[in-house]
Amino acid sequence: MQRKIVTLALTAALAAFLVGSAVAEERAYVGLKKCKMCHKKDDKGNQYGQWLETAHAKAFETLGTDKAIEKAKEVGVDNPQENAACLKCHVTGYGEDEALTLKLVKENGVTCESCHGAGGDYYKKKTMNAIAEGKTDRESVGLIKPDKAVCERCHNEDNPFHEGFDFDAAFEKIAHPRPDQG
Repeated sequence: MQRKIVTLALTAALAAFLVGSAVAEERAYVGLKKCKMCHKKDDKGNQYGQWLETAHAKAFETLGTDKAIEKAKEVGVDNPQENAACLKCHVTGYGEDEALTLKLVKENGVTCESCHGAGGDYYKKKTMNAIAEGKTDRESVGLIKPDKAVCERCHNEDNPFHEGFDFDAAFEKIAHPRPDQG
């Protein structure tokens, strides 16, 4: 009997380890509300407020404009707000495992996690402080520092509105640094 209990415990531990390893590879999205909690403070740069002023905040809404609908018809798309080819760049987490994206709202468009990575492993204040203090490596918890390659996942020739992409100019338009970090 005791051997059976030990075997079950070891099996459960192995299963938990394997599930934990898979989850580390596929991080959960936490949604805009979690990011907003800390990133709306003026003394910290109000990144949320700055994001609200960008086209990213209105990315889903943009798909419903007459201009987008007209362009979509040119490429054989009836409704861009329902088309996977459009939504993959206009909605954070679109096409990802639904179990990992439960807290996302498509109407929010392109939110923090599109550029910075799914926040499930880094959104907590303790983790963010550890990153800021150099005690935790940002990559180990999935926090991405966006670069040209991250932007070009959407800003590329697959986009029917693409007219070239100047990373430096685009990055300057959306920059939202913390005042204490430049």
